[in-house]
Amino acid sequence: MSAAEVAARISGGPRLVVLDDDPTGTQTVADVPVLTSWSVDDLRWALRQDSAVFFVLTNTRSLPAEDAAARNREVVRALHAAAAAEGTGYVLASRGDSTLRGHFPLETDVLAEELTELGAGAPDGMVLVPAYIEAGRLTVGAKHWMRTADGLLPVGMSEFARDATFGYRSSSLPEWVEEKTGGRIPADKVLRVTLDDLRGGGPAHTARLLSSLRGGRVAVVDAVCDDDLRVLALALAEAEQDGTRLLYRVGPSFVRARAGQAGRAPLTPAELRPLRSNAAPHGLIVVGSHVALTTRQLDRLRERGGITEYELDVALLLDEERRDAHIAEVSAAAAGALDSADAVIRTSRTLVTGADADDSLAISRKVSAALVQAVRQVSAARRPAFVVAKGGITSSDTATHGLEIRRAWARGTLLPGIVSLWEPVDGPAAGIPYIVFAGNVGGADALADALDLLRSA
Repeated sequence: MSAAEVAARISGGPRLVVLDDDPTGTQTVADVPVLTSWSVDDLRWALRQDSAVFFVLTNTRSLPAEDAAARNREVVRALHAAAAAEGTGYVLASRGDSTLRGHFPLETDVLAEELTELGAGAPDGMVLVPAYIEAGRLTVGAKHWMRTADGLLPVGMSEFARDATFGYRSSSLPEWVEEKTGGRIPADKVLRVTLDDLRGGGPAHTARLLSSLRGGRVAVVDAVCDDDLRVLALALAEAEQDGTRLLYRVGPSFVRARAGQAGRAPLTPAELRPLRSNAAPHGLIVVGSHVALTTRQLDRLRERGGITEYELDVALLLDEERRDAHIAEVSAAAAGALDSADAVIRTSRTLVTGADADDSLAISRKVSAALVQAVRQVSAARRPAFVVAKGGITSSDTATHGLEIRRAWARGTLLPGIVSLWEPVDGPAAGIPYIVFAGNVGGADALADALDLLRSA
């Protein structure tokens, strides 16, 4: 099954619009538009581009439930108006984390409600496909797994399942749906699309399964490779052409398959060179992610050398009287270092959590706001050659608020299937390559390898 077959099948069909709950969903695609703003004009710009898919960065994973719901409503209403003005159709994908964190079922519930109210029709079904092939997040027998140094681990046993805001217990996707919906959707009512369905039955058989969905029923789909997802993409196109209305909740790999793109090799130094800013000889690396993998990646980066490192102390960031002076001191030092080395601004490594999920999220937002303030101050003092942001919330806030990006193109990756490079096309960041690096993907050397590639450009 080839990407070209999918591309031919979806040509002229509705646009796939991905509402990305943090910026890392772009890590499997190349040459697709990305919006961090959702005005009707911005959405019309994206709809006019020659691309089967585009992303709208909602960053809702960093928001409390009420605000996440409101943001999803805003985007869909503006999109509906933009699509009507452009005379084109669309299909919605709510992009969540491949380790199952995020506002589910809230976001898909809200999208279904809005589509119904706007007259687009209530979805017949919701298709859940969290796979992220390159990162080793796979679904087999409706059970979701993640690759670790010690082998495959059920995600319900991972550190991500203990997330302070979005924690869960179940690795079985039907049971996870039941858990997250509080029993509203029982596990035995979830349709399971297995590897046997995809590989043995093919697109026609899988399309018949999907066409059976009614009343917003949930389907969960196995996937261990791109071919599985391409069969699914062809089946979805057939089911939708026959009138089945579907909504997607997906991980990154689904987007590439559904858009008819093949996996591409990472960007080369020759491809990176024209994108690199020449204002300063070195770049800025901003690290907000606190997971264990990020700490190991920082350790390897230190071993490689070529960096100066500055810490934003979370305890000081939560102290309103000392916060601004601390940020200003760190930013000035980092800006001054860009002539001689790549500057790393990172948060202190000890995780600080609140009394409950909302309190923990509020702390995360305060820390991210401090990183944004630092990026602004560094960029105002010395324009970096590039900016790398490590961590989901960090990446989003750095793009939207720190660099004030509204429209960009995701040009590809620096490493296979991870570490996406955006080319901003407007605002003060135009001309500065922006690198989105999730906190929970890649090996221990990934950050250092990405920096080596950027340095060689």
